[in-house]
Amino acid sequence: MTTPALRNIAIIAHVDHGKTTLVDELLRQSGAVAAHSDMAERAMDSNDIERERGITILAKCTSVEWESPSEGPMRLNIIDTPGHADFGGEVERILSMVDGCLLLVDAEEGPMPQTKFVLSKALALGLKPIVVLNKVDRPNAEPDRVLDEVFDLFASLGANEDQLDFPALYASGKEGWADTELEGAREDLKPLFETVVKHVPSPPIEEGAAEQPFRILATTLEADPFLGRILTGRIVSGRPQPGLTYKALSVDGKLIEQARMTKVLAFRGLKRQPVDTAEPGDIVAIAGFQKATVSHTICDTSVTKPLEAQPVDPPTLSITISANDSPLAGREGDKVQSRVIRERLLRQAEGDVAIRVTETENKDAYEVAGRGELQLGVLIENMRREGFELAVSRPRVLTFTDEETGQLMEPMEEIVIDVDDDYSGAVIEKLTQRKCELKEMKPTGGGKTRLVLHGPARALIGYHGEFLTDTRGTGVMNRSFLEHGPHKGKIEGRRNGVLISNGQGDAVPFALWNLEERGVMFISPGEKVYLGMIIGENAKPDDLDVNPLKAKQLTNMRASGKDEAVRLTTPRRLSLEQAIAYIDDDELVEVTPQNIRLRKRELEPHMRKKRAKDKENA
Repeated sequence: MTTPALRNIAIIAHVDHGKTTLVDELLRQSGAVAAHSDMAERAMDSNDIERERGITILAKCTSVEWESPSEGPMRLNIIDTPGHADFGGEVERILSMVDGCLLLVDAEEGPMPQTKFVLSKALALGLKPIVVLNKVDRPNAEPDRVLDEVFDLFASLGANEDQLDFPALYASGKEGWADTELEGAREDLKPLFETVVKHVPSPPIEEGAAEQPFRILATTLEADPFLGRILTGRIVSGRPQPGLTYKALSVDGKLIEQARMTKVLAFRGLKRQPVDTAEPGDIVAIAGFQKATVSHTICDTSVTKPLEAQPVDPPTLSITISANDSPLAGREGDKVQSRVIRERLLRQAEGDVAIRVTETENKDAYEVAGRGELQLGVLIENMRREGFELAVSRPRVLTFTDEETGQLMEPMEEIVIDVDDDYSGAVIEKLTQRKCELKEMKPTGGGKTRLVLHGPARALIGYHGEFLTDTRGTGVMNRSFLEHGPHKGKIEGRRNGVLISNGQGDAVPFALWNLEERGVMFISPGEKVYLGMIIGENAKPDDLDVNPLKAKQLTNMRASGKDEAVRLTTPRRLSLEQAIAYIDDDELVEVTPQNIRLRKRELEPHMRKKRAKDKENA
């Protein structure tokens, strides 16, 4: 038995290949959003940071209705998924609740690392992707070459004959058209809707499933200030009813909790609407549970066997977050106590299964583990906007010992780099120094080369800024988790030391001007500094204590007005992710609502020397 009028699809792609923009047009052209209504661009990216960075962080579900000439009225549940590797675990779970997917590929860039990752997961689950070559109207687009590369990628990932016989469409999500022919009419997205209806099967439902006890597998989780935990998934059997008591079972069948279902929410256009019940095969969100999470089965109290679930990927990177204890603490934020920070982090872990929070030995600091610098950076950025003041450590990778071989294992990544031919040598040299191995190197036309390397995840911590400098800002680097491999040994860290303030006060232009010959400044005149704060990068490998407060000595030969003639170089401003990646193990990033400062863990010079000596003797 199937539900003929329903299709569940996911849109998967590498970051920035146009998923969210295409969903905007699907919403408009299906009539889910009125043509004259004022819908925000990239409507599915509702989070402020998603809008600012132009990336999707959380998977979101929407639903459109479509009158198909061949099948009649249809409802399509569409899930917009993240493209960035740090949020890849979410994509994997979402694919398990859909029956088909649109694989978007940029007609200029071609398949990229995350394309490979999401496609491998889709093929392994038996899905038959529909390939959409997006952005074919770009001047450098090469759709024929890219289509060949996509076919080769399918073959290399072990696609079966059915999967290799994929339908392909040419599209421009931004212009709102798709066509089965490259030189087609290019009018609207009707060909895409029809291809989905024709090639994506209806949800597989057992005979009489609607009359069986209710079962749903929780696939995504979010925290709502009014409804509490909201779990989204596809109904396998039964019909949920608000007000009745249901239970949550873990993957191994243990009872997690029993609770009254307070709401059943169905997706209609951009809105989530409360409904009295829903049919098997539909994707819904349910509220009322306090402990149930992703991979748990929400079911009738008579059910004893849980549904099969995708395991949640383990985190690969961790940072330590503690309360800000610098001399400038408490001046900008209103959430500065470690207790408040702890509550906020635990709330984040509750709504994001990819993040793990544990207390450290000193109880005032918390280890936060996630899948990458971007994911952890987004969490810290959200917290600083909420008024938190934090001290953040350098990221470190999570390792474990293989029980069979006794080897120390660490996360490995595949790094794909598109770079101008002139700079490829410098990139290869830097990355091989960081224990990366060159696997492939091929020209991609237009004076560019594509490099594929495999290397430890920790090799890339702090490398991105260096990479942009080496490639004069023209290089594009993408990375994705590959596997856990044997530990590669010590990797050389930052080569330059830092300039450290030896006093507290406001930085003076004359002092900074004199210090410019020592290195690159991170601060401007008039900024508040304190003892132990990092104010710049030293041109030499060792750290240097300097005085940014030293004003010009005035005599009758030196007028104070001459100070205005000092011309300073623009300071280097580090973004939050750059700052976290830049610091060394004995340093911290001080994050407040208005500032990002770098500092030494030990502010007093004699304590820093003592710690360094203890480390040497250890």
